[in-house]
Amino acid sequence: MKKLLLSVFALVLTVSSFAQISTPAASPGAKITQDVGLTEIMVDYSRPAMKGRTIFAADGLVPFGKIWRTGANGATKITLGQDAKVGGVDLKAGAYAVLTIPTDKEWTFMMYPYEGSSWNSYTEKEPAAKFMAAPTKTAMPVESFTIGVNNVTSKSATIDFMWENTMVSVPVAVEVHELVMADIKRTMAGPSTNDYYAAASYLHDSGTDNAMALEYIQKATAGDKPGFWMVRREALILADLGRKQEAIAAAKRSMTLAKEAGNDDYVRMNEKSIAEWTNK
Repeated sequence: MKKLLLSVFALVLTVSSFAQISTPAASPGAKITQDVGLTEIMVDYSRPAMKGRTIFAADGLVPFGKIWRTGANGATKITLGQDAKVGGVDLKAGAYAVLTIPTDKEWTFMMYPYEGSSWNSYTEKEPAAKFMAAPTKTAMPVESFTIGVNNVTSKSATIDFMWENTMVSVPVAVEVHELVMADIKRTMAGPSTNDYYAAASYLHDSGTDNAMALEYIQKATAGDKPGFWMVRREALILADLGRKQEAIAAAKRSMTLAKEAGNDDYVRMNEKSIAEWTNK
């Protein structure tokens, strides 16, 4: 019996020696995803903390003039869902490892086709893109290294790198119009009423081509019972083309259809537009 107990105790000790104790990471990982126009941008990186240390300096944690992995642990990865212009340089869709060389006057960014998390493996390779960006001072200290996709519009954004009292913003420009027009042309081979409406709405909202927008929306509203929202769009396009009497007629038609559908919001919007266009 004694031998059996000793054997069990030894087994417990052996198993325990292989047990893992979970503790918080010193530089926790982070992933962010942001849509910019029709392009998805993803950033996968680690976030070291200041912990009272000097970060960007000649003798700092990140020395000036030295290659930095732009984070901690493995290489920071930025993935572009579509072709984009990053830092003024054209980049194909795909994943890139980001290395930087910070100085007090400018940062050098180097983007490499992503092959793995080992950042040292990129230092002897030719980057797919290389550009400069100037650092600025943050309004307050940033304890943990932070990468954010900010200042988002339908065509552009900035990828902001922030730590300590430093921020570097890298401009990103994405293509929208060509992608949308390619979809429109593909869809127009056999478009539905909703397709015509979507195409007209894009062209009208973007201010790209109201004449073409009118052509599409009038195909969507040609039937006996078009959607009141579609006829409302027709009225707005006509008004923007300066064809106020036709716009008023379309707004009245939209209002009638909206009343039949019980949509008071569109009734009010059309009443307001009719009054506005009548007085001009």
